[in-house]
Amino acid sequence: MNFGRVLTAMVTPFDNKGNVDLEKTTELVNYLLKNGSDGLVIAGTTGESPTLTSEEKIAVFNQVVKDADKRVPVIAGTGSNNTYATIELTKKAEAVGVDAALLVVPYYNKPSQRGIYEHFAAVAKETNLPIMLYNIPGRSVVRMDPETVIELAKIPNIVSIKDSTGDLDAISTIIENTGDAFSVYSGDDSLTLPIAAVGGNGVVSVSSHIIGKEMQEMLTAFETGETGKASQLHRQLLPIMRGMFMAPSPTPVKTALQIKGMDVGGVRLPLVPLTGEERKQLTQLLSGK
Repeated sequence: MNFGRVLTAMVTPFDNKGNVDLEKTTELVNYLLKNGSDGLVIAGTTGESPTLTSEEKIAVFNQVVKDADKRVPVIAGTGSNNTYATIELTKKAEAVGVDAALLVVPYYNKPSQRGIYEHFAAVAKETNLPIMLYNIPGRSVVRMDPETVIELAKIPNIVSIKDSTGDLDAISTIIENTGDAFSVYSGDDSLTLPIAAVGGNGVVSVSSHIIGKEMQEMLTAFETGETGKASQLHRQLLPIMRGMFMAPSPTPVKTALQIKGMDVGGVRLPLVPLTGEERKQLTQLLSGK
C-alpha cells in the first residue's frame, strides 16, 4: 500500500501547562498539509508517545482524523512492547477511523525473531487496519531481520514498513522479496533519496515539518529522471535534516516550528528544552547563515 511519498511523523502540540493542545493540533495538521505532507503519522516517538496516556492518544487520533477529513492518510502509532495492550489500542484507533496503524518492534523485552513475528501476527489478526511495521533497533534494541519482514508481508493487512536500520542492503533485500503492494519507507530523513534509489516508496519524516515542500521537490526530481537535481537538493537539505536531531527528538523540530512561527509548545520530561546555544545554532541553520 502506498500512503504517499512524504509522511510526516507529527509532533504532539502541548499548551503552556504541558497538556495536549487540540486546537493547536488542528493548526498543525492544516500547516503540514499545506507544506508538503502526503500523510500524517501520529502519536509515534516524534509525537512523544512514551509520555502520552492512552486517553491522550485517543484524543489525538480523534482530532487528527477529524482535521484531516480524508484529505490524507492518518496512521496511528499504536505499537508497544505489550502485545495485548497494542491490540487494545489498535482496536480503539480503528474505531476512531484512522487509516492505518504503525507498530514498532517490541522494545526492552528483547524478543527473538519468532517472538517478533508472533507479536505482529497476533495484532494483525485482531484488526482490519492496514499495518505499517516499524524497525528501529536504535530504540528497540532488537532488530527485525529482513527474512522476518518478508514473512510478515505475506499477512494480508501487513502492508508496509518504516525502516530506520540505515541498512541499504537489508532494505534492498526486503524490496526485492516482497510484492509491489508492500511499501517501504525510510525512517531516516537523510536516507530518503538513497532508499528511493533502491526502490523505496518515500519517507516517514521529522524534517518535513520544516522542509516538506523541498523534500517533495527532491523526490519529484528523482522520479522524473533529474537525478543530478535530486542529488543537489539532497546535499542542500542534509544540514537541516541533521539539525533536527541535534538534541533528542522532537525537541529540535518543536523549537524549529516555534522559530518559524508555528508554536506547538515544549516537550515533556524526561526530554528538556534546547540550551540557549543550541537554539542559537538552530536559528542560524534555519536562516541559512
